[in-house]
Amino acid sequence: MGRLDRIYGFFDDRLDLEESQSFLGKAFPAEDSFLLGEVALFCFLILVLTGMFLGFFFEPSTSEVEYEGSVAEYQGEELPEAFVSVLNITYDVPFGMLLRRMHHWAAHLFIASMALHMLRVFFTGAYRNPRELNWLVGTGLAGTSMFAAYTGYALPFDEFASTAVGIGYNVAKSVPLIGETLGQIVFGGSFPSSATIPRLFFLHVLVLPLVIGGLLALHMLILIRQKHTEAERDGDVVGRQPVDQDDDSVVIGLPAVPNQVAVSAVVFFLTLALLSLLAGFLPVHNIAEYGPNDPASTPSLIMPDWFLMWGYGFLKLVPAWLSFDVLGVHVSAEFVGGLLLPGLVFLAVAVWPFIDYSEEQTHFATSPLERPWQTAVGIAGVTFIMVASIAGMDVIVADIVGSTTAAIKPYLLAALFAVPIASGLITYAVLRGGGEEPPASGESAAADGGVPAAETRDSGPAEDTDD
Repeated sequence: MGRLDRIYGFFDDRLDLEESQSFLGKAFPAEDSFLLGEVALFCFLILVLTGMFLGFFFEPSTSEVEYEGSVAEYQGEELPEAFVSVLNITYDVPFGMLLRRMHHWAAHLFIASMALHMLRVFFTGAYRNPRELNWLVGTGLAGTSMFAAYTGYALPFDEFASTAVGIGYNVAKSVPLIGETLGQIVFGGSFPSSATIPRLFFLHVLVLPLVIGGLLALHMLILIRQKHTEAERDGDVVGRQPVDQDDDSVVIGLPAVPNQVAVSAVVFFLTLALLSLLAGFLPVHNIAEYGPNDPASTPSLIMPDWFLMWGYGFLKLVPAWLSFDVLGVHVSAEFVGGLLLPGLVFLAVAVWPFIDYSEEQTHFATSPLERPWQTAVGIAGVTFIMVASIAGMDVIVADIVGSTTAAIKPYLLAALFAVPIASGLITYAVLRGGGEEPPASGESAAADGGVPAAETRDSGPAEDTDD
């Protein structure tokens, strides 16, 4: 027996590797859009690694210290320690600027790929029975990731960050009955407080990453158990184990090893290359330009990142007179725009699989062109978020049209309801009158030149259909 055989035997005796070999034949449908989930996973890995590097140098404190770094305009000034540490990371720590930028762009790509992944699942109906639970997990993952990003860009404690945190604190405090308690727990009391940055840092580097990691693990475990959905097949699949075109009890795709592993490796290095390219050429939040927190001033233009812009738009559009009292409990317009409306959006997304419910299990994805009313609802939802995001940029819009934010607000409020309804109705009318059914969008792994694998949904993976 060779040395490698003895090493394998040692681990096999203790870990039962032979039993786990069946997983190596797991079939992955050969669909490029399915890789969006892998992009999100790799972005999270890069976020963790770059965040660990940044965490070695960041000081979560608002205590004043004398700055002695490379930025000439702040030399000798007393500045908040959090602000100073980010300046040092950016301009003095070797590779600090590159890794800070990579962390920034990884967060954006993480949320973008997750959003596109959810849109693919929505428009193809891949959330239907039995995958409702994974849709709920994905919805929770999206919301948690957005909150994690918010806690991250609040940490430098510059003018932009402090203004953004102040808005968040006011929104949290507006929650009926528990607002004051929520403000104490998350922000450490009246903002700005010396406890605010440590609290947000703790949430950003420990609590929220653990939640995100746990949800990702749960998402993948459910996926492994339930198997992937497939695009509609063009015809019967020919191989050692012939599979009928309409047989949804078997998954057809690339075997996990070596084919899908190779594809995943390519996706990982392409993701890393893209983030490196963005970090190398595109600057991120310039805290030296904003300057340290100054309670006496507010930057002229404050806007959140694109993935939070729609929530900011709700805050902008909700009129002040919408405040009201219910059974002696005050409900402010700030709460309605900042938490209630975004919460209703997430609630609508979460319950959608139970609205478009299927009694029978569905394992094939469906072309959006064959789902008129569901696709119309999706288009209406996307345009609703887009209009709300434009409302969050009302200062820029007003400047472009040569008006004031107060003057364009009624038009934006009307567009928030009119545009989604119109786009949904047009989409529905077009798809209902489309005539012929569109061709199936999916192709088997064999058509892509891969080695097809067949995997039964109820008894684990089967052997390769083509050696």
